[in-house]
Amino acid sequence: MALKDVLIDELRDLYSAENQLVKSLPKLAKGSRNPELKALFTAHLEETKCQVLRLKQVFEILGKKPTGEHCNGMEGVIEEGADALEKGEEGASFDSGIIGAALRTEHYEIAGYTAAIAMTKVLGLDDVTGLLTETLDEETGAAAKILAAGQPILEAAAGEPEEEESPKTGKEKYSEKKSKEDEKKAASALRQRAS
Repeated sequence: MALKDVLIDELRDLYSAENQLVKSLPKLAKGSRNPELKALFTAHLEETKCQVLRLKQVFEILGKKPTGEHCNGMEGVIEEGADALEKGEEGASFDSGIIGAALRTEHYEIAGYTAAIAMTKVLGLDDVTGLLTETLDEETGAAAKILAAGQPILEAAAGEPEEEESPKTGKEKYSEKKSKEDEKKAASALRQRAS
């Protein structure tokens, strides 16, 4: 497979990711209890809509259609955000979970755009590099804003009392089971590393 084909796949993955975020960001904004986080998610939604349009420009330049890949990675990251919204946490701890999910989302995008930009540079696609760099700068800025807004929330959450454990939901039991399976699968590789 040629590098340009790999780039097209990567860009389609990013296009799918951004479209998924257009649907999920309003839920984060609505679910967040902190007004500053609500405002950040709402502003980033508008930025994300522009990023979708920018990716359409990239595909026009490349003479390709933007659809054709579903971003399973972003789907998983968004699911983690939905899980954070479903938690029964109180006070600042609730928004702390949302902050973690939002930062994972931004860093997933940052990794994707960084890889795509490296490919466009090698391929000499300067106009595409410029468009993607604009988006990368926005994603990096969004992560920094979330972290800055999140710092006082995390500090407030650190002062909250620990809650007693309630019975696990079916989803939490399934997640715990999968976590134990992950640990078991990695055990042999970890033993080899330790030797």
